[in-house]
Amino acid sequence: MSKAERTKQFIIEQTAAIFNMKGYSGTSMSDITDATGLTKGSIYGNFENKDEVAVAAFKFNVKKLQDAFSQEIDKQTTFKGKLLAYPKLYSEYANLKVTKGGCPILNTATESDDTHPVLKKYAERTLTYWKEKIMFFINKGIEAGEFKAKSIDVERTALTIIALIEGAIMISKLTGNLKDLSNIMSSVNKIVDDLE
Repeated sequence: MSKAERTKQFIIEQTAAIFNMKGYSGTSMSDITDATGLTKGSIYGNFENKDEVAVAAFKFNVKKLQDAFSQEIDKQTTFKGKLLAYPKLYSEYANLKVTKGGCPILNTATESDDTHPVLKKYAERTLTYWKEKIMFFINKGIEAGEFKAKSIDVERTALTIIALIEGAIMISKLTGNLKDLSNIMSSVNKIVDDLE
């Protein structure tokens, strides 16, 4: 890594949690300079504008989340196990300490849907990737004979799993009650169990 690349990475790492907690609109240049100890000129010497920093911070947060989940998914030997890794880890999300401020997909999607088309596009791509990954596990589970339910609407099932997970995170953050999170994750477990 060159010095410029290291500086850029440093800025991303130092601001990722701030963008995830405060959002794009709530994060000021002062927040960015305070977090990094760099001047405004240094920030703009590495990024064209705040939008670029926000997108890089979102990608960084999502990669951290995906890496944590991939480690657990890769340990599983069945497609059911791979699907159950999601509710398992999301039940423990508060303890994972993957990203400060909660799920970056939910946070960014909620804030950007009417206000920031570029961030919205990245959040949508991430959601689509997640949906396709779940659909892949379901389809592979059907091919392997693990899932034998008479009729499985694969896309609907994947979207329902994601909606329950993201809704559970929103509810538990709003209420401060982690039991809400684990209760809803039990519903996700049931959806996966019912595929058999």
